[in-house]
Amino acid sequence: MTSLWYDKVMVIPLFKSHYSIGKSILTLDTPDSIPEEAADSIFSIAKEEGLEDLFLVEDSLIGFLQAFTTAKDLGLNLRFGLRLSMVDSLGNAEAPCRHKIVIFARNSTGCKKLNQIYSFAFTEGGGSIDTDHLKNLWDDNALKLVIPFYDSFIFQNLFSFSSCVPDFSFTSPYFFIEDNGVPFDALLRAAIEDYAARDGDATLNVKSIFYKERCDFEAFQTYKCICSRQSFRKPSLESPNLDHCGSPEFSVESWRETT
Repeated sequence: MTSLWYDKVMVIPLFKSHYSIGKSILTLDTPDSIPEEAADSIFSIAKEEGLEDLFLVEDSLIGFLQAFTTAKDLGLNLRFGLRLSMVDSLGNAEAPCRHKIVIFARNSTGCKKLNQIYSFAFTEGGGSIDTDHLKNLWDDNALKLVIPFYDSFIFQNLFSFSSCVPDFSFTSPYFFIEDNGVPFDALLRAAIEDYAARDGDATLNVKSIFYKERCDFEAFQTYKCICSRQSFRKPSLESPNLDHCGSPEFSVESWRETT
């Protein structure tokens, strides 16, 4: 199904910054403030690639103000999405199904709504939001719900033997489709396309970007090993024990080849 929300490029570069701890080695520094040997900046990349729209999906709102201010100064359209966990019910221990969603702000009202959702999730929700509270805070004119490619309810059902059946009746979600050379990408893509087609939902081709070049993959792995909280697994470069981290294709270099 053709997307009416965004169709300027065949594959949307979907950035994540170091503010999402352990998920990216890219920063939000301004292009003119980066030391020669510093980490790559998302804004420098956007400038080099001639991007007009910057899609940024973060696991918190900590870096939002910096991203918004810098994007405005550089004349970029910031499309900010918050990635967080969703559950069926916060008060029902028998409904443990937990999966990720991404909520994009459409406008300034959407930014305020995102802040409300984020505040609830990380105060009363214990890091998650449930269906009822999301419905109460939802505004289709201000927000857009997107189902990520990895860690979605479809991913959980397919690979973790879960039986998540989330209620999205309050909106029409989009589904992200990716191809990053991970062995199960084709299987997951087929499942998502089938699900979206049955409900008449739109899909968008995207590529998650956590580093600039493929050769930065080792630096990315090193960073993830350092940030890993699963100390009992003792991650190292020789045995990183990092789930879904077996491909160097989450890079600008890889995305560039799709355009």
